[in-house]
Amino acid sequence: VVASGVEPGEYARHVDTVSFCFSKGLGAPVGSIVAGDAAAVDRAHRYRKMLGGGMRQAGVLAAAAMYALDRHVSRLREDHERARRFREALSGRYAFPMPSPTNIVYIDVADARAMAERLAERGVLVLATKPTRLRMVFHLDIDDGALSGAIAAFEALADRAV
Repeated sequence: VVASGVEPGEYARHVDTVSFCFSKGLGAPVGSIVAGDAAAVDRAHRYRKMLGGGMRQAGVLAAAAMYALDRHVSRLREDHERARRFREALSGRYAFPMPSPTNIVYIDVADARAMAERLAERGVLVLATKPTRLRMVFHLDIDDGALSGAIAAFEALADRAV
């Protein structure tokens, strides 16, 4: 929504349910919502319970999510911009298998697990999602200094990445 400029209601009017995660950039410690008609929400609630969900004292977590909604949505553009700058800085040295219009960037490397370990040694945390794919998420704890450090770490390892 932030990356495209399309209002949430416009996205939602084309589907019968929507889900939103509060921790993927807004800075809430955990939490997500599902919205739709009563039957869809009841069905989702049932599956969540069957899969082990259902936290007690969720009000504190909901308060964190509300805080994030009130204060962090407008700054998501900063994360999108840092992801764009990261990708631009490393373009040509790394393979980016899909577009990155938001704060999430995927990178293909020869050995994702080994690369993630080498990056961690340099203070850059990434997730190996496949044997040859890394996932990076830019969020409110990643400032310009951290972006520069991430670029430098990837540059230092570029010769061993593919």
